[in-house]
Amino acid sequence: MRDKRHDILFEPIKLGPVTAKNRFYQVPHCSGMGWRRPKTAAAMRGVKAEGGWGVVNTEYCSIHPTSDNDSFPYAALWDKNDIDAHRLMTEKVHEHGALAGVELWIGGGMIVNLGTRIPALGIKDRPQTDYSVNHPGQNRVIDKQDIKNIRKWHKDAALRAVSAGFDLVYVYATHGYLLSEFLNSTTNDRSDEYGGRLENRVRLVRELIEDTKEAVGDKVAVATRFSVDLEDPESYDAFALMADLPDLWDLTINDYSIEMGNSRFVKEGSLIPSITAAKSLTNKPVVAVGRFTSPDKMAEVLRAGGQDLIGAARPSIADPFLPAKIEQGKLEDIRECIGCNICYAHDSLGVPIRCTQNPTMGEEWRYGWHPERIVKKTSTKKLLVIGAGPSGLEAARVLGERGYDVILAEASRDLGGRVFKESQLLGLAEWRRVTDWRITQINKLKSIEIYRESKLNIGDISDLEVDGILVATGAKWAEDALGRHSDIGFEKTDDSMIFGAEKILSGEEIHGSRIVIYDDDHYYMGSVIALHLSKRGYQVVLVTPAGRACSWGEYTDEQVSSNLALYNAGVEVITNKTIINVQNGSVQARCIYSSKIDLIECDKVIPLTRRIPRVGLYHDLIKEYQVKDDKSRLRILKIGDADSPSHIAAAIYSGYKAAIEFENELSSSKYSGRRENRIL
Repeated sequence: MRDKRHDILFEPIKLGPVTAKNRFYQVPHCSGMGWRRPKTAAAMRGVKAEGGWGVVNTEYCSIHPTSDNDSFPYAALWDKNDIDAHRLMTEKVHEHGALAGVELWIGGGMIVNLGTRIPALGIKDRPQTDYSVNHPGQNRVIDKQDIKNIRKWHKDAALRAVSAGFDLVYVYATHGYLLSEFLNSTTNDRSDEYGGRLENRVRLVRELIEDTKEAVGDKVAVATRFSVDLEDPESYDAFALMADLPDLWDLTINDYSIEMGNSRFVKEGSLIPSITAAKSLTNKPVVAVGRFTSPDKMAEVLRAGGQDLIGAARPSIADPFLPAKIEQGKLEDIRECIGCNICYAHDSLGVPIRCTQNPTMGEEWRYGWHPERIVKKTSTKKLLVIGAGPSGLEAARVLGERGYDVILAEASRDLGGRVFKESQLLGLAEWRRVTDWRITQINKLKSIEIYRESKLNIGDISDLEVDGILVATGAKWAEDALGRHSDIGFEKTDDSMIFGAEKILSGEEIHGSRIVIYDDDHYYMGSVIALHLSKRGYQVVLVTPAGRACSWGEYTDEQVSSNLALYNAGVEVITNKTIINVQNGSVQARCIYSSKIDLIECDKVIPLTRRIPRVGLYHDLIKEYQVKDDKSRLRILKIGDADSPSHIAAAIYSGYKAAIEFENELSSSKYSGRRENRIL
């Protein structure tokens, strides 16, 4: 039963000519699906509507071939084919009583139109302003005819949106795209009626809102995505000039690294002060994000009057059924977003998003997976899962929910494996949600028995008389330098100087004062350990072959914040160097370009280059049950990091996939290559 404190979250709200059934609003967010995967996108958005979201929006949707963001997956509304593709999504969303919205998008100087090869339209003669890619080519400066064309293209796209069945149509005026360039006094140096004073700089946004309202009439609501920021007082003046023009304001702030901030640096509700200041200037409903996962916090925000709807991107990915669980009073069942941004990373890599908490995300169409429905067992078999890290916990949970009797054996006292250890490091506390949620679900299932401090051997396993074994024994950080940039590792090593990362994770004390971290992993661990040690008084030097620390963090929006934190903590960062020797109280660091070698004095070296699967027991099992007895029908699988070390999301996915496929005639393996290519 729903907690009365949360009733406000389920009050309907009028958005111009349409009404949202509740206050849960999935804002436009990238999906890695775009126009190439309309069935995948439709299935994913449909599941969210089924889960209780009152409004479900697309990703950014191009109005015309002059706005093309290949190789990033984007949606499009250029022609009838696009109308038909989007109708797949709107019909899925409408099936569950939700409203469907589309974010019409004009690229501007942020893009170079790699796909259509049409010069991008920007406000200045300059290269692409998305400095994360640095493509050659500049945009063409917009003229008066271009502005007329843009207004027509936007209006035409709005009409196509109506034909596709959308209930909301956006004017997208933030995140650095074309309309942002017009609003910004720094970038807008025009001397005509679209430049100069603020009233002129907001003119195009105003015209597009008015054009769109005229086009859609009383059929569809018009929303505007816009930035306001307490550090930018003029943003409120601009907002006030249009305050009651659209039917809905979708507000954010100027700093995308806060809006989309990684949980290492940005916590829940970080936009509230800036959004609240804008709400008092308008009579129209306001929605804003804040990576809200707490129902109490959501209700508090609405009661405070700073916004009218709870916007969500990442929390709706982590748990598409978040609204339904709040309504049913099942708060302990909510998969809370951990803010790792693995979803955002994979859109940036040009593939469908995935989620650490929700392994079904992005697989709703290809595999037919569902976050809340699991196919039941077809036999009475008893199964053994060895290892209670992220993959083992997920496999045990899913097998238990399918109805199997499951024995979950963990060698240590603590459940959670690498997540339990990593979540104790600086900035990673929220990651504990991954294991907390799974342990909570497992504890509800009588069919799962957990045995802690149970390091099994072949004899123990034989006595259990199980019908299948899933080996989830994880992986350990190597203490050598074999990895991306070395085929052989350190050439010469003083073993007494090596301090393995596993010892850090286990809380062992380092003897010495100056520590070198050799980061050829390039994700979060190098910077996390560096900051962790620096806070404890060590002098830390981080050496990496990459051009920046936390190189892969560019995709998870933590690279800049990580480097800033390292700088502020006094960590010395040395880039573009490999470590070839560790001896005599120093390391030899070789430039990846010139091969010049520098000596760096230190007491200990922590290599972060690769992780080695713990598969000794797995190989013993194979030898015992499949080599000695080739007629054995005992199914033995290794999953998660024991199979292929990767990020935590991959471990969860591996556990889910192995468990859902066990004795399942609808095995997803046959669908691995399923694509949306059309037969011509």
